[in-house]
Amino acid sequence: MTYRILFVCLGNICRSPTAEAVLRAIASDHPTLKVHIDSAGTSDWHIGEPPYGPMQDAAQTRGYDLSRLRARQFVVEDFDRFDLIVPMDESNLANVERLRPNRSTTRVELFTEFARDTGMDHVPDPYYTRNFDETLDLVEAASRGLVAELMR
Repeated sequence: MTYRILFVCLGNICRSPTAEAVLRAIASDHPTLKVHIDSAGTSDWHIGEPPYGPMQDAAQTRGYDLSRLRARQFVVEDFDRFDLIVPMDESNLANVERLRPNRSTTRVELFTEFARDTGMDHVPDPYYTRNFDETLDLVEAASRGLVAELMR
């Protein structure tokens, strides 16, 4: 079975593309785990743009390449395309749920649920905090937690 996972943040230029690249790298260490990973934003501000330069630089320092990713907007059809939709914070969770079709049973889970031991209830947006390493630390921890759950 291939798990279809979509990460969602506001602009799809920092947190969600980083999560897409990090999960792809961590999942690749588990050859029996089959995943299709994508990311999207709840806003239309950056459609078609690459991830934010400073986020790309911080990710590259840890070996993650975000350069080929391009921002897209979350759409209602994503509920049919993915098994798990993973927003980065409560605001994006609310925006995703507002679009949920009545018939949809697609699982939607905050990313920090996979890294409860961090004590964080959301992934801070480094576009505003400027703390790209904090975001990467949390994304790596949550990605490891998500892979562990998928491997069960």
